[in-house]
Formats: sequence, structure tokens, C-alpha cells
Amino acid sequence: MRVGLAFILSLCVSLSNGGCGYSLAGRGTFLPDYIETIGIPLFVNDTTFFELEEVITDYVRTEFIGRGRYKVVSEETGVDALLTGSILNISLVPSGFTADRMVSRYTATVTSKIEFRDLTNDVILWENSGLVFSEEYDVTNVASGQDPGAFFGQNVNALERLANNFARSVVTSVLEAF
Repeated sequence: MRVGLAFILSLCVSLSNGGCGYSLAGRGTFLPDYIETIGIPLFVNDTTFFELEEVITDYVRTEFIGRGRYKVVSEETGVDALLTGSILNISLVPSGFTADRMVSRYTATVTSKIEFRDLTNDVILWENSGLVFSEEYDVTNVASGQDPGAFFGQNVNALERLANNFARSVVTSVLEAF
């Protein structure tokens, strides 16, 4: 009886101290607790691709909101932290071909500059001045050559997937200090 009671007691103690210090990737944060409101103004678009900055900025804001802890606004003032970004370049490179030597797959590459600044202490918490993000896309009936505007104009799902994955990458990098 004593052995059974000791076993139950040790089981309860081990279950109550079960935290190992790990958390799910993509859910942690290293940001200070006082950061509650994050300003994310419209990214700067240095490319010739029309409205790319609007789509990417919206997805970055949505990704931060989805983390559930932060209030996200488009203003640069009255916030605890500020995330600014510039889209420096976007390119399409054929990466797959059919038996007839027609392009069947493209790799889209976005180069950007991102900065996350703690405005309370006026310090940069995370930045990447040459963040490169690539994604591959299957194509059908696209005679766009290597023009991202024509490609994404015909394949809105590819642009949304690119923006969503780009946003997830940026937000995870900012929150987990990668």
C-alpha cells in the first residue's frame, strides 16, 4: 500500500513539474511584455509590380493579428513598436519545363528590407536588410515570360500564397528573433 501511495505521489509531482521549457515553433515570442500595439504602415514598393506592397502588407498585418497578442494598426505614431518594410525586387525564373520545352513551373523570389523597432526604447529589435523569400508555382497557359506583373495578374492564388508565406516567415522571424 505504501509503495502504491508513493508511486501516485511521485506521479503527481512529476506531472505538476512537467514543463520542459520548450514551446511550439511559431508560437513563442522574445518581445518585451510592454509591446502591445504594433504599427505596420504600408510597405514601400521599389518594384514595377503594381499593388504588391498592399497585398504583402495586408498579409503581414493579418499574420501578426493571428498571433492573438498584439493590436495591429497602420499608423506609425502612438504605437509601442513599428514594423517597416520595403520590397526591393521580385523576379520570376523558369524552374520546370514540359516535354515540349514550355515553362511549367516558376520560382518567384522577393527581396525585401524589414525593420522592427521598439519605439519605447528607440532600439531595433530585429532587422534584415536583404531578406530573400522564394516560392515555386506551377503554371498553365501563361505566356508571361519573366514578367511578375503578368504572371501574378493571371495567377492571383500564387500571389496570395506568396504573400501569406512571406508574412508567416517575417512574423516568425520578428517574434522569435531568427
